[in-house]
Amino acid sequence: MGGQTAAHGGWQIEMRNMRGIVSFDAGAKIVRVQSGMRWRDLQTLIDPHNLSIRTMQSYSNFTVGGSVSVNCHGRYAGHGPIVSSIRALQLVMADGEVLETTPDRNSELFYAAIGGYGGVGVISEVELSLDENFAIERHTTSVALEDYSAWFVQTVMTDSDVLLHNADLIPADFDKPRCVTWRRSKKPLTVQMRLQPEDVGYGGEKLAIWAMTELPGGNSLRKSLVQPLQDRPAVVWRNYEASMDVASLEPYTRSIATYVLQEYFIPVRQFASFARAMAQLMKQVPTGTLNISIRHSPPDTHTLMRWARDEVFSFVVYYKQRVDLAAQDAVGSWTRSMVDMALKASGTYYLPYQMHATQSQFESAYPQANAFRKLRKQVGASRFTNALWQKYEV
Repeated sequence: MGGQTAAHGGWQIEMRNMRGIVSFDAGAKIVRVQSGMRWRDLQTLIDPHNLSIRTMQSYSNFTVGGSVSVNCHGRYAGHGPIVSSIRALQLVMADGEVLETTPDRNSELFYAAIGGYGGVGVISEVELSLDENFAIERHTTSVALEDYSAWFVQTVMTDSDVLLHNADLIPADFDKPRCVTWRRSKKPLTVQMRLQPEDVGYGGEKLAIWAMTELPGGNSLRKSLVQPLQDRPAVVWRNYEASMDVASLEPYTRSIATYVLQEYFIPVRQFASFARAMAQLMKQVPTGTLNISIRHSPPDTHTLMRWARDEVFSFVVYYKQRVDLAAQDAVGSWTRSMVDMALKASGTYYLPYQMHATQSQFESAYPQANAFRKLRKQVGASRFTNALWQKYEV
């Protein structure tokens, strides 16, 4: 969302035509794909074998290589970022050398490329561990903000049947997490389709988001109409829930406004204090926030540019933003305030979004950036750059 895939005055390498399967062992639950393949295309190929992607984003439109480059995560309970499911990467280096990298072979490059935003080499192939596909049932409840951390440990982390979990904080008070948990189920399916249909217009979803953000009493509409629909009993295939299309979040046009994300990773011990400070800022500043989704991640002890140095809760801020320069400046101001709050809580922020953080904030959030700079220079990868690395001189 911040233009990280582009570079001023540079050439862009288009990977999306490299979307084939290199190898697939259904029995061993291992697949190797070219990095331009979308998750949705991979789901179509593995679903007949009753297999699922182990860890991915909530939406299936992203490419595998791009997801590896940002070390993505989803709502998977206990999984953390995607690094835990990656068996191997093939990298094309700046001098044209093709390297196989794994946790044990060329491991420094392996862990630098995951979450490295293309800064080490071109990811050309990805080998992944897969999981079983099974039916899951949605459960929803609300808890008090101060009770959420303990509730999460007792209800989610101790239940081996839980696959997905997130909690939503809703404006204007952002003070009562609405918890959505998907558990393994043997109940009859409420939706028979194994995957979400493709090429759907999502007119109803777009209209609902527009109404909630533009009409008087939009929050009341959410509580009276949208939320009851989301709370209905549902039993679906894991792959069905994992194959959602990001088009459902798109505005009708971006000429005036669009919907944007930010994300902050906060140590578990700081959850409540950060949530309160964030809610206070949201009440004082017109951020246009529709929803804040809470996820969880165990520590990531391996990747170089890791965002989960501790066990963290992530706060995914979903907001509406005008596209004019004045609006961009205003968003930049409150974003830097959010980054400061995250740093004060010993947390960090996620890099795929608009690059409003200062150089000092970036260095504080990612103290390992200097080691990443040195590695890039060591392997001659400085020519692999983008707007993110140009802005922060990496």
